Amino acid sequence: MKKDKFTYQKSGVNINASNKFIKFISNLTKKGNSKNKFKNIGGFGSITAIPKKFVNPLLVASTDGVGTKLEIANTLKKFDTIGIDLVAMCVNDILVQGAKPLIFLDYISIDKINLSKLKKIIKGIKKGCDQSNCQLVGGETAEMPGTYSKDKFDLAGFSLGVVDKNKIIGKNKIKRNDYILAIPSNGIHSNGYSLVRNILKKKKINIKKNSFLKKELLRPTKIYVKELSKMFDKNLINGCVNITGGGIAENIERVIPNNLCAEINLTYLKTLKIFKWLKLMGVSDKEMLRTFNCGVGFCLILNKNKINEVKKIFSNTYKPYIIGRIIKKKIKVHYKGKVSW
Repeated sequence: MKKDKFTYQKSGVNINASNKFIKFISNLTKKGNSKNKFKNIGGFGSITAIPKKFVNPLLVASTDGVGTKLEIANTLKKFDTIGIDLVAMCVNDILVQGAKPLIFLDYISIDKINLSKLKKIIKGIKKGCDQSNCQLVGGETAEMPGTYSKDKFDLAGFSLGVVDKNKIIGKNKIKRNDYILAIPSNGIHSNGYSLVRNILKKKKINIKKNSFLKKELLRPTKIYVKELSKMFDKNLINGCVNITGGGIAENIERVIPNNLCAEINLTYLKTLKIFKWLKLMGVSDKEMLRTFNCGVGFCLILNKNKINEVKKIFSNTYKPYIIGRIIKKKIKVHYKGKVSW
């Protein structure tokens, strides 16, 4: 009786394909990577030196994913931008404490290695790192047959940044009468996609045939590193907030000191066409504000006399504008007015 020979490949894991992908990443990260003295891709761990310009450096770390926006990418078979989203979701978070991104690592888990798909994803990750002035120093690609259904996959990212101890942005810097500025988002970013997908399903909308939604739903998350880094260097802001899941209120209350309140005038919000579309689909004002960024990618909290200098740092597309002030009140966030969708 002939015995079956068991192999890893027959079990669904292709080591040769994985090795080819690692080689591809190694070649990709060599481009424009001269400032990194260490060869990290393919090793067991990544080595990175802390820049000498920091006097008393502290490390700030963040990890995140892209969420169900991946399902939109799978539906449209478009994978060249979600890597940017992955980097953005991580590096935008460490900006809140005044840190500048230093390195980034990714984790890709997939049912079966598809080199064409993975190369598009990793190119997006590299592009996001370039936009963030940080290095892609490693990661993991896990082929997991039986765990994911056909063509399904997931992404996770990890970013590490550095900030001088005396330049950490914390609650202690925020004062009464500070102004709150909104930096525009470029769309939905990477939050609220379970609600978006539910709308598409209930309304029986085929996004493959809708040019507006095809463009908007996979628009990559705006990365704010370069602009905010310039503000950190000049000590222009007292606080900042990345507007992600939970909307403006739930995120901004995380940085407001006790006995102070962020009073936000909703009539000042500059919404985008995609949010107007979501509102028309039947999402209530309350649900819009607690699920989506509604056109606000970041909030800045600063003294009035710093506003003009901050505005000069940004292009017209992302020029910050006033949406509120810090006042004395027991609740952390107070909305007034109504959004004009």
